[in-house]
Amino acid sequence: MKFILGTKENMAEYFSEDGIVTPVTVVSVAPLTVTRIFSKERDGYNSVQVGSGVQKKERVTKGRAGAMKGAFYKNLKEFRLKPTDTNDAKEGDMIDVSSFASGDKIMVTSVSKGKGFQGVVKRHGFHGGPRTHGQKHSEREPGSIGGGLRTHVPKGMRMAGRMGSDRITQKNLQVVLVDKENNLMLIKGAIAGKRGSLVEIVSR
Repeated sequence: MKFILGTKENMAEYFSEDGIVTPVTVVSVAPLTVTRIFSKERDGYNSVQVGSGVQKKERVTKGRAGAMKGAFYKNLKEFRLKPTDTNDAKEGDMIDVSSFASGDKIMVTSVSKGKGFQGVVKRHGFHGGPRTHGQKHSEREPGSIGGGLRTHVPKGMRMAGRMGSDRITQKNLQVVLVDKENNLMLIKGAIAGKRGSLVEIVSR
């Protein structure tokens, strides 16, 4: 299992040697430090905890500072291992972008853009009502919510509400290019989130 943390930068076009254009997302990948190894015998599960970036001491709680063992990382993440995964990492080891290669199939997890409180047309793709048939202010209204014999709104009814800021996992993405000198990774297609958002990349 290979994993790393990155920061979403922007989207671009990658031109291959045979002239094929591929839309890619540029991810800046900073080196990680293995801060702790969790084992099945001691902790009940297998995982690797890593830290990246630098944070001010005043912004780190005492609990997180203890987990970081004196260092102050901006991001502290834990990657759970399956029983079939092999792990040769040790505390203090460094993980960089060179562990990935072009063509690797990866799974990317990030937080999508927050869009605030939205109506049903934008949030669920409702068509709204027609302007004819006696209506003139109902173009984007949800319509009937099926009151009928009920005295309450059914659970799961699609209505207006908060949209975005969700943790999104995209599977079967592909690494197009790995730039070891500049610590960059080009991933085919779009990745959820705004520029600067944290991206978790896992390859099995």
